[in-house]
Amino acid sequence: MRGRFNQLSGQTRFVVCRVFVHLSGREVAPLLGVLNQAGREAVDSKGDMPVLGEQLVRVCETLLEYDTFWQSAANEGDVVWDEGEAGDYINELFTDSAGRYGSSADFGPNSSENFAIPMTQNVVVMITAAFEGEAPELEANLADIHALRTGLKALIDLNYRGTLRAIQIHFSPAQVGDELTSDQLIESFPELIPL
Repeated sequence: MRGRFNQLSGQTRFVVCRVFVHLSGREVAPLLGVLNQAGREAVDSKGDMPVLGEQLVRVCETLLEYDTFWQSAANEGDVVWDEGEAGDYINELFTDSAGRYGSSADFGPNSSENFAIPMTQNVVVMITAAFEGEAPELEANLADIHALRTGLKALIDLNYRGTLRAIQIHFSPAQVGDELTSDQLIESFPELIPL
């Protein structure tokens, strides 16, 4: 009822969502190179939305290419009618994502320029986005291969529609040489549902 009232009164609808994708296999380690490069570009841009959007598209397209390695997924989010509330929720999800096992990468000037591929067999990518309007593909349960594929494509589409207001990408492990073991995966990402 509140949503209908807000819609009728002309308030802007904001959606904040976070998508988790867990990939597994020896072949997933090169994905960390794409994620680290996207992270460096995002940091270098100092939060420029067009650059962040380009990196989001790059990460989503890469995840779609790696779909044979998807093992589990999850998503969460909410609809809010206040930009400040959306910002608070984004910050809450950012803090939570950054606190997950090994998801805080160093993209500063002292970080390694020569990327060495770690031999981790598990990678979890966490994409958090806030956007104006609706995207039913992202407002549904994505713990299904078809739904996840559709949701990632919807994120790409949101970038091209220009409705994204915030983008954050975290991944675990993030440090070169770190490994995300099965035990750490269960402990740090209990919401994941097998695909």
